[in-house]
Formats: sequence, C-alpha cells, structure tokens
Amino acid sequence: MADILDGKGLAQKIQAGLLEQVQTLGPKMGRPPGLAVLMVGDNPASLTYVRNKERACAKVGINSFGQHFPTMTSEAELKQVISDLNHNDNVDGILVQLPLPDHLDASVLLNHIDPDKDADGLHPLNMGRLLRGEQGLRSCTPAGVMRLLKEYNIETSGKQAVIIGRSSLVGKPLAMMLLAADATVTIAHSRTPDLGSITRTADILVAAAGRPGLVTVDMVKPGAAVIDVGTNRLSEEQGSRLVGDVDFDAVKAVARWITPVPGGVGPMTVTMLLHNTVWSYRQRL
Repeated sequence: MADILDGKGLAQKIQAGLLEQVQTLGPKMGRPPGLAVLMVGDNPASLTYVRNKERACAKVGINSFGQHFPTMTSEAELKQVISDLNHNDNVDGILVQLPLPDHLDASVLLNHIDPDKDADGLHPLNMGRLLRGEQGLRSCTPAGVMRLLKEYNIETSGKQAVIIGRSSLVGKPLAMMLLAADATVTIAHSRTPDLGSITRTADILVAAAGRPGLVTVDMVKPGAAVIDVGTNRLSEEQGSRLVGDVDFDAVKAVARWITPVPGGVGPMTVTMLLHNTVWSYRQRL
C-alpha cells in the first residue's frame, strides 16, 4: 500500500515557519506582510477558497486586504483597484481569484499586477523567470507539488515524470520545475492518444486534468509517486463529496506514494501563496 503524502500536515509545518519569520521581521519592517485577494462574483467554490486563504493569513500574521466585487464589475474598475494595490506599501502580494465572470479577461488583469507582488506567480515576467531558471515568484500549486516531493525525499533526478494537463496554472509551470529538478518530463492532455501507455512510464505521475477518476489502476506504474491535483465536487446523486482525478482506493494498492483529495495538494497551494507573500515581504527589507 502506498505511503500517503500528507499535504495538510506539511502545510501546518511550513505555516509555523512562516509565522516565525513574520514575528522576526515585523519589528524591522514596522508592519506585517499584506495580501490582497480580489474576488468578483459569487462562485461558491471561490468563496470557500477565499475564506480559507484569509484564515490561513491570520494564522501566520499576514494582514488581509481582500475585496469582493459584484459580478458585473468592469475591467477598468478592477485595473484601477490593482493599480492602487501596486502602489500600496502595506501590500506585498496581490491575487485575482479565478475563475472570473465571462466578461472579464483574466490575462489582462493578471498582467496588470506588479510582478513583484504577483502572489500567484502567474505574471508573464515570473513565468519567464521560471523558464530561465531565475529567482522569482512561482505558481503556487506546482510549487506545492515540488515541496511535497522534497519533504518525502521522492527522487526526481533521472526519473520519468508525466503530467496530465497543460494549463498555465499547473501543467506548464510544473513541467519547468521538474525539468529544473533533472526529471525527464512528458506532458499529456485531452488529445493524447492511448494515455495509459504514456502514464505507465511515469516514476512520478501528476494528474491535473479536472476529470474525476481519470487515472485508473491499470494506468499506473507499480512503485510510482502519484500526485493528484484534481479537485472535483461530485453531485448529490454521486455522494456530494470532493474527489481527485485519480481512483485513489485502487491506485494506492500499486503506487509507492500518493496524495489524497482532500488533504494533499490543496493545503499546499494555499501555503505556497502565504510563502510567496512572505517572500515578497522579505525582498522589500
């Protein structure tokens, strides 16, 4: 049976370290770190995520400058809010909660954030820094995956890594991070034929497609590390619960390591957001 990669426990450990940093740096900075999470509309999942982020901020001593806007808020209004936050010396991190209502262009708003306050690591400049191997803010979910691998001493150098999913949020930046860690990386996606023939080559298999139960036991190489990034809420008829992209109960019988959903990558995503905010705060010292 696979060892469970406890993202929740690791997140608590990292947050304790962040709290110590904030307590040490606060007197030198004359203020605590600040994070602004901007949410537009009333997406129930987003509301939950934002509340979780604000609670996590409070645990490590980060001030929240969050703002919640009506669904029909204009792009111009949001750009002005972001500009004000870019120039606010009490704010070290800015995040636009996705998804946005259909009339808003996420790229336009994300690109308007000061790259040095880009708490989600999604600004093109930070993506470019990642591609070039330069220091900078990193996308939170991929950074959380890499931190989990490190914590459990899962070797990446010389290993075959397969990522299912090619988003700019997870798949592409994670591929760059794994390449930097000397893995050989394959990105698969919805148009990949015979997906199982590729996933069975993986020493490290990352599922980030947003399709519940996509990865079945016959698709997993025995002894692999299986990282489930998927977060899918089943309907009431299906039990009204959160599941990942991996058939957890079956796959844990053949994998060497596996992340649960919930309690795996999710808590690490929030924690790396806090890490990025404190990192930006430190850079300003």
